[in-house]
Amino acid sequence: MQDMRHGGNVWDEARPGDWLDYSANLRPEGTPEWVLETMRRAIVDTRYYPDRQMRAARAGLAAALGVEEARVLPTAGGAQAIDLALSLKPGRVLVQSPTFGEYAERARARGRAVAENGNARPGDTRVLCNPNNPTGEAVEPARVQEEFRALREQGTELLVDEAFIDYCPSHSVRKFVQPGLTVVGSLTKILCVPGVRLGYVCAAPETIRALEERMLTWSLNSFASAIAAELPLHVREIEKDAQATDARRAAFARALEAMGARVMPSHAPFLLADFGRDMTEVAKRLRARRILVRTCESFGLPPAYLRLAVKTEAENARFLEALRECIDYGG
Repeated sequence: MQDMRHGGNVWDEARPGDWLDYSANLRPEGTPEWVLETMRRAIVDTRYYPDRQMRAARAGLAAALGVEEARVLPTAGGAQAIDLALSLKPGRVLVQSPTFGEYAERARARGRAVAENGNARPGDTRVLCNPNNPTGEAVEPARVQEEFRALREQGTELLVDEAFIDYCPSHSVRKFVQPGLTVVGSLTKILCVPGVRLGYVCAAPETIRALEERMLTWSLNSFASAIAAELPLHVREIEKDAQATDARRAAFARALEAMGARVMPSHAPFLLADFGRDMTEVAKRLRARRILVRTCESFGLPPAYLRLAVKTEAENARFLEALRECIDYGG
């Protein structure tokens, strides 16, 4: 049985490379060559324990993200960043559905109550996914800061998850972090390195210090550290990848709409599509063809919705043909 709390479940059957995976939102062309070369060079360092201070990784991330080193903490993926950020306070965690389910899961694992679409109270932490998963909606920085000011007056903190911010960097608020406003992010998607685990927390220096005390020693492996150190040299390449996804996403959305789906506007490397019918059986038929899609029940949405990754033009064409056949002819 496929676990639909997350995408990318390519290990259940066959070999990972046998799947056309539309459930995980990763760089369509795979891992960039510069990342692969960096890991090849870093393999000699795997005989040593990683730098506990993560100095090279911190410096690289700070330069690439445009923040001070004292305001960034490298992490083993975005999931660890979320878990750490939710570990500091005991109050409730407020989430606004539909959104990524990991916030509620990690909050409960940390002994915190979860309130969906609730009103803020002193001691609470409000989580904002920007752009949001699964809708792709992005909130302008001015609105995020306005919300933070309103929450601060109520004694509530704001945690912003910018896991997909590389696809709309002008929406980031990482340069505005301060006590009560924390940002978490991930390089997994834009670099296609989910198996390496590279994320970060941006926060006030005192918050970073508190998180460091809670972080497991040697969390960041040698490959992730080396990639982070090289990031400043490849910012323009990352920007070009995001721009390519913008164009592909627009064409993919038009094709889905031509099939009768209602597609939500998106700033992320995926689209949320409402097909107006239960898509559970269609998802199973696609799976039989070694095509994975993300159904959205775990987001609290009806089975008419699919969240679909944006891939290359050739892959999108292949997917659309298979989808049309599975809908029209029963696979």
